[in-house]
Order: sequence, then structure tokens, then C-alpha cells
Amino acid sequence: MSLANQRVVIIGGSSGMGLATARAAAAAGAVVTIASSNKGRLDAALAELPGTCDAEVIDTRDEASVADVFDRIGSLDHLVYTAGDAFTPRPLADLPLSEARQGFEVRLWGEITAVKYAAPRIRPGGSVSLTTGTVSARPAPGAALAAASAAAGEGLTRGLAVELAPTRVNAVRAGAFRTPLWDRLPEPQREAAFASLAGRTLTKTVGDPGEIAAAHLYLMENDYVTGTVLTVDGGLLLA
Repeated sequence: MSLANQRVVIIGGSSGMGLATARAAAAAGAVVTIASSNKGRLDAALAELPGTCDAEVIDTRDEASVADVFDRIGSLDHLVYTAGDAFTPRPLADLPLSEARQGFEVRLWGEITAVKYAAPRIRPGGSVSLTTGTVSARPAPGAALAAASAAAGEGLTRGLAVELAPTRVNAVRAGAFRTPLWDRLPEPQREAAFASLAGRTLTKTVGDPGEIAAAHLYLMENDYVTGTVLTVDGGLLLA
């Protein structure tokens, strides 16, 4: 149950939950590769990570890009997928279907593509750790497609746990967290949203990305956990 000298690849590792997971894995002794579509963010992230870390530019919507990245990486022990796009709630009736399909590209099809090319390279004892959200279990108005994508990711987790065994496959179901995806909102509006979200939890808080990182490390390190969707939400689903 140690990550020392193990190769951890984090898709979405240049910011937010992914970067926090990269920090935690590196601190646990892992050799970490972070991957993202934004080279500027990757360079900034690498500047604050230990020298044992490296980076790859990847477009999870492009199968050839994903295949090339894993060809360069070679063997690995753990894949963590935290990549996702910002989401704006909209009723299905107001959403062109071409745009609706795009909402599944990074979060769901990106996961599928990454696992397809990573799984054959994962060494014995390794794992895959995906990321979903509480919207899968408690959708809000205008979030039907986000709920569908997250729920599909959880079904994918269970299906892959069976298909890829003995490689372990799990997911972290995240509640409300302070990540750069919120930065597009003006600060007063963002803080009001956080206050509202915190008020709906049992802990009366909004999560820190380090708490998601701790969950991903647990799922990587515990050899007896697979097919599990681990909820980290401050009790939102119980409130």
C-alpha cells in the first residue's frame, strides 16, 4: 500500500483536483506525469511540483492524441482521470443536440479513451481512478445532461472493474469544490454560490481539492478496493 517509485498518470493534472492529486502522489513518492490540453497550465503546474514529475499535452477528444501520449509514457501503475469542462446549466429544450453531445466528450468519452489506451500498460497491482459528481444522484434543473454523463461514468467504473480485473477500477464522486472551473464567475457571484452550496451540506463547507486528492490516493493505495464509487461531498447527498 505504497506509491513509492510507482508511475502515476493524471489526466487533468494541470489544475484543481488533478494538480492537488499530483502534489499528493509526488509527496507519497510516486513518479507523476500530468497531462492536459493547455501547455501553459502544464508549465505552471510543473514549476510547483517536484523534479520527479513531468508533463504531456493531450487532447482527450482526439483518440490519436491519447494513443500517442500513452505510447510515449509506456508502462504505468495508476491512471487518475480528473479532466472536465466548465458546465452551464441549460434546459434540454434550449440546447442544440450537437452541443449536447459535446458535453460528453471530455468527461465521459475522454475517460473511455484514456482507459482504452492506458489499461494494457498498467502493471500488476495497478489501478484506474475516475472522477464523477454528486449531480449523478441529485441533479438540479438544467443539469440533466451533466447528471447523465456522471451517472454513465459511475456505470463505466463498475463495468470496467469487472472487465479489467485484477486491475482495480474506482471513481471519486465529488461534491462542491473550490476549483478553477469556478473562476469564470465574478468573485462576488462565485462566493455567493459557494455560500449557498456550503449551506446545503452537513459540514457547512465547500471542499478543498486536497480532499479529493486524498480520496484518489486511498483508491490507488488500497489493493482490496475495486468497483467502488467513493462519495466526497460533505454530506450533501444526505442533507
